[in-house]
Formats: sequence, C-alpha cells, structure tokens
Amino acid sequence: MADTIDQAPGAGPSWSRRGRGDLPLLIAHRGASAIEPENSLAAFGRARSDGADGVELDVLLCATGEVIVFHDDDLIRLGDSPARIGDLSLADVRAVRLRSGATIPTLEEVLEACGPSLLINVELKATGLASAPLRALADRVADVIVRGRAGTAARVLVSSFNPRAVRMWRQRMPEVRAGLLCEQASPLPLRRAWALPWVRPFSVHPEGVLCTARAVRGWHGRGYRVAVWTVDDARALRCFADLGVDAVITNDPARSRQLLSGSAP
Repeated sequence: MADTIDQAPGAGPSWSRRGRGDLPLLIAHRGASAIEPENSLAAFGRARSDGADGVELDVLLCATGEVIVFHDDDLIRLGDSPARIGDLSLADVRAVRLRSGATIPTLEEVLEACGPSLLINVELKATGLASAPLRALADRVADVIVRGRAGTAARVLVSSFNPRAVRMWRQRMPEVRAGLLCEQASPLPLRRAWALPWVRPFSVHPEGVLCTARAVRGWHGRGYRVAVWTVDDARALRCFADLGVDAVITNDPARSRQLLSGSAP
C-alpha cells in the first residue's frame, strides 16, 4: 500500500493501527446523527464536543461543481422534494431548508466545523461507472483538501463503495488514505471486497454483519485497517472491539464510548 502523510505528533487521534488494549477509534456517522440532523454542521460540532475521534460524511457535486455534504442523490427523504443535488446550483442548495430545519453544508464548511484535530472520513457518493463524474468528484474533493488548514490531509481518509472511485482517488491523491466499503446487500464480488488487491486501499470498511473474526484476521493479515459500520448496540460494540477492529462508525459517539469503557448508566 502507498505511503501516506503521517499525523503530526500531539495533533490528536490518528488512523494508526490500534494497540493491544486500546479502544477502537469512534467515528461519528454523518456526525453525531443520533442527536443532531445527519451531515449537518450541528451534527459535526456535536461529534467534536462529545469526544468523537473523527467523523464520517458523504459528498457529491452540485450543478455548479461545489462539493456538497449530503447522503442522498435527491431531497425526497430529508426535504420532501424530488429535486436532485446534481441539478441544483450552490445558491439553490443553500436555499434548501430540510425537514429537520437544517441546511446543507459544503465540504469546506464541514472541515472548518470539525476543527484542527478530528479525523475525517469522506465517502464519495459514486454509484455509476462513468469515469468523468468520478474523476470530477475526486478532483474537487482533492482541491478542497489542498486548500484546507495545515494538517488536513493527514486527518482525511476517502472511502467509497465503488472500487473504481477508490482507485481513482488513489491515483489522484495517493498520499491521502483511502478505504473500500462493503455491504451485505451488494453482489458477491463487492460484498466480499474482492477488489482489494486491485484497489490496494489503506482500510476496508465492512457493514457489521460482514465483520466476522475470520474476516478481521484476514484483512489485518493483509495489512488493512478495519472500520466497521454502523454500530450503536452495546453487545455489538463490545464484540467488534474484542475482534480488534481499528475503528467503529457510530451514530452516537459519546454513548458508544461510555458503553465501551463500561461507564454507561
């Protein structure tokens, strides 16, 4: 796997392999989305104040080319509108008020809200196979990272379910870590992450049901970090910690830390 930028000493949590006895990193899924609206500035601010090690967020491009932090292609689920993010200008996106009352931020705004030390897992929402849209998204995300505050690149990990998007990211900005996502609902090659030898990312991000002891041993044996998603249940959290996963993506990082440390009421 390609070398990556090292985290500066004393700069906060790092993506390094967990040591014996260490708790896994707790990465807030779309921010602290159990408490604040998902992918909102409030959710990322809450994750930071609640002591998360990092955040996970989703990005796609709007019609004018800016990187928008939003999970869905359209506004149906969260905004009661069929409008698609890719068809809206940045001005249009800024005018949207979601059902929760939240607005939709840009990646630059989220990086600022996350401050100087949180780890940041940027998921590329890239479902198609066409090269041009994948390349445009990778290029724009890379531009935002380069323009970010000093040390941003060391804290970022870029992931996707789409192996082509991950490979394209590694070609575009190989010094920034990459992760390959996999889920139970995908076809067998994607579910089993068969593309790992071709993509050669830093980490593999399995859905919880795919994160077995055998799988974790295999991924670690091949040099990959393991970040499991999305986990909030107490028993599952302890199970995955015992399996030695390196990170847990969770909707409520404060509660998950209490459960893992044994301090939950």
